[in-house]
Amino acid sequence: MSNSSSILLAVNGTLMRGLELNPNLLSVGASFVREDRTVSAYRIFSINDRHPGMYRVATGGVSVAVEVWNVPASGLADILVKEPAGLCVGKVKLANGEEVLGVLAEVILCTGQREISEFGGWRAYRASVD
Repeated sequence: MSNSSSILLAVNGTLMRGLELNPNLLSVGASFVREDRTVSAYRIFSINDRHPGMYRVATGGVSVAVEVWNVPASGLADILVKEPAGLCVGKVKLANGEEVLGVLAEVILCTGQREISEFGGWRAYRASVD
């Protein structure tokens, strides 16, 4: 999974390859591991069409597309302080049952925002509106 000098981090939005905040990962020496999906236990929202917000639910969740990155432990804080307000790190369960750290949203951040769960991820949603 990870060792004391690196952490696996699942990202579901603008930190992904080629997107707006991906340089925040690259600048701390993070490396792309793989594309993956979560278990069907999350809801995802478009936050003012700038970035997504995802959180876990007890029922009615979907599987969300994520990227798993290997992040130097020393760089994790640098990435987090540059994330939009209302996003945080928690445990994310992947489709294969593995739990890794991942970017999640506070529920209040998603309140009143457009739910995009039916798209299964940020890239698919953005492709539908661009």
